[in-house]
Amino acid sequence: MEFRLLGHIEHSVADTMMRELQQQRVANQTEDIILIMEHPEVVTIGPRARKEGVSIPDDYTCNDVDRGGGITWHGPGQVVVYPIIHWQQEDEKNVAQIINKIENWIISTLMKIGVTGVRDQRMQGVWVDGHKVASIGLSFLRWVSRHGFTINHDTPEGRVEGISGCGLGAEVTTSLSRLGHKVSKEELLDSLISTAESCLNRNIS
Repeated sequence: MEFRLLGHIEHSVADTMMRELQQQRVANQTEDIILIMEHPEVVTIGPRARKEGVSIPDDYTCNDVDRGGGITWHGPGQVVVYPIIHWQQEDEKNVAQIINKIENWIISTLMKIGVTGVRDQRMQGVWVDGHKVASIGLSFLRWVSRHGFTINHDTPEGRVEGISGCGLGAEVTTSLSRLGHKVSKEELLDSLISTAESCLNRNIS
């Protein structure tokens, strides 16, 4: 697999990029690719949230998406990871197993930088100190994934907390820095990449 650290990219541009790479991966024209980036502030709204008529405060920009899950905040101080991966290993036979593998990766990433992350029965993702700090939402084509997950490390005060993401109440989702865990983006990225091979059982090219 290949990692691509792309910096700041508009969500709409990233969406087009993901679709193109997913088609290439389905056609075996590329290896597994993991995109890492940061978006300007936007709230993405999945099909479930649209169906339920979830309302977003007027001071947030919104984009509709086709991934699983409900509402997800994106913005400064958040690491966004889009794995364009063909999931075909023995422990990747269904979506639940794939989500479990990604959660393990996030938990291992946080553990390496001294933060204890756990699962919570309220919602998939990773939680720290009773708050959700990582969200997961995927879309698949022939078992090649698009979209991915987010880790909130140092988001602007009150912004991610102001969204009732994925059916959770406001203030439940937050960032590591709001919980008192001072982690730099560089530390988080280094840990994410260094734990990838063992957690995903794939070699970095």
